[in-house]
Amino acid sequence: MKISAELRMFTERLGHDFARPELLQRALTHGSISTATRPDNQRLEFLGDRVLGLTMAEALFSADRSATEGQMAPRYNALVKGETCAAVAREIGLGEVLKLGRSEMMSGGRRKEALLADAMEAVIAAVYLDAGFETARKVILALWANRLKNVDQDSRDAKTALQEWAQANGMGPPRYVQTSRSGPDHAPEFEITVRLDDGREAVANGKGTKRSIEQAAAQTLLEQIEGSK
Repeated sequence: MKISAELRMFTERLGHDFARPELLQRALTHGSISTATRPDNQRLEFLGDRVLGLTMAEALFSADRSATEGQMAPRYNALVKGETCAAVAREIGLGEVLKLGRSEMMSGGRRKEALLADAMEAVIAAVYLDAGFETARKVILALWANRLKNVDQDSRDAKTALQEWAQANGMGPPRYVQTSRSGPDHAPEFEITVRLDDGREAVANGKGTKRSIEQAAAQTLLEQIEGSK
């Protein structure tokens, strides 16, 4: 099975050349465009989450032999959370190659936090099924390398870190505004905007609790602040 030039460039950014490119095609297929003969990436997402989790747990365990479970747990959570997966997905341009239905595409699906995170996990599973755990592990460690180096800083509560930064710079606490809510009550999807007194702001959206999306928005704004230094 041949893949497009666009997908070929994506595999180069990912760091894996697929022997079975149909696995990558499935990993990039969102439910909004799936059919009976073209399954979506949800099953791969389930598997990829576990492959990522084992890789990160092993890396943290090996990196700091003196760390307690209480120290490793927040580091682990910072590395495998949806916001981190989505950030990695953005870095390798995953959103550009996602296969989406028209309505999802029109609503900005290529930028949605939860959608990118799910697709990143699905791609990890595709690598695992294509070439085994060791190859998937190497791909993950390469993509997460900087985050593993800075995990102690990243594991801090983003809302707390942003508030501390704002206060240190003479501003009041960040303000969080729910700009939209959709989906059923049992699986709501929120869009949250966080704003600072100096006018800087960031937006995050996805499924989960309001607090988790607020954390994502705070993390995005912290990254913008760090990038502007």
